[in-house]
Amino acid sequence: MEHVIVRTAADGQPDAVIRGGQEWTVGAEPLRWFERVSWWEAERRMPLGRSRVDVEVWRLQTRLGRNAGSALTTMEIIRDGLGGGWRLRSVVADNTTAESAVAVAA
Repeated sequence: MEHVIVRTAADGQPDAVIRGGQEWTVGAEPLRWFERVSWWEAERRMPLGRSRVDVEVWRLQTRLGRNAGSALTTMEIIRDGLGGGWRLRSVVADNTTAESAVAVAA
């Protein structure tokens, strides 16, 4: 998964994602949930230093830059539990003529 920079508002909600040198501004209310990590599929024991088994996931509706007229792009980002950084899990561009999905390399 691709690492991204996430800028957050005072309440902790993401308000921008910086990906590939471009800033994507959150244009709608973000959605947050937690998912269980299936650590047992890759490890016999829980990895050392992992004190929790859930990951934080956000689904964001973003616009390129601050152009309120640009099309929304849906991004799913997850917080890296060990380092506190962010990774981009998926991107779906919402074009007016067609919807296209872009898979993020794992």
